[in-house]
Amino acid sequence: MRTTQGTRTGHYRLLTTLTDPATHPAGELVRLYHERWEIETVYAELKSTILGGRVCGPATPNGIEQEMWALLTTYQALRIAMTDATDSVPGTDPDRAGFTTALTAARDRLVLAAGVSPGTDIDPVGTISRHILAHLPPARRVRTKNRIVKRAISKYNARGPAIDRTTYKATVSIAMLTSGH
Repeated sequence: MRTTQGTRTGHYRLLTTLTDPATHPAGELVRLYHERWEIETVYAELKSTILGGRVCGPATPNGIEQEMWALLTTYQALRIAMTDATDSVPGTDPDRAGFTTALTAARDRLVLAAGVSPGTDIDPVGTISRHILAHLPPARRVRTKNRIVKRAISKYNARGPAIDRTTYKATVSIAMLTSGH
């Protein structure tokens, strides 16, 4: 990997049960590996964005299950709207669509109750898509640092070396070395 601070190289082994190189090319597996932490984003969007940090309200197991299904259904509907929006503009990475933007647009449509009264516009996905596309953040930078466990916020200095939180633009070069087995 090359950044403005220099070049860092390393050797990695990717162990997988996906053994057919025609179906699962090694280069694609390496590319996907860098997106492996995306599930953390899902948890954050459910917990912090949709729930706003609150805990599930129902006091019964059935009520909690019902609320979880509602949350997951809402999440999936918003993700579909986000993907539809970015697919409408060729070359737009779906990762650039903002979840909070989609949620805000969907909530606005519900508050307006579009389609409930006769003569109102029934185009919530189109409206949400236009809102998402109008607020796309810049393309994501390549991750240049390894994932680390964050330290709890404390008024006391953490022990050990200071963490460098500087961000650098990076270029990743991948050379695939294969063997007979």
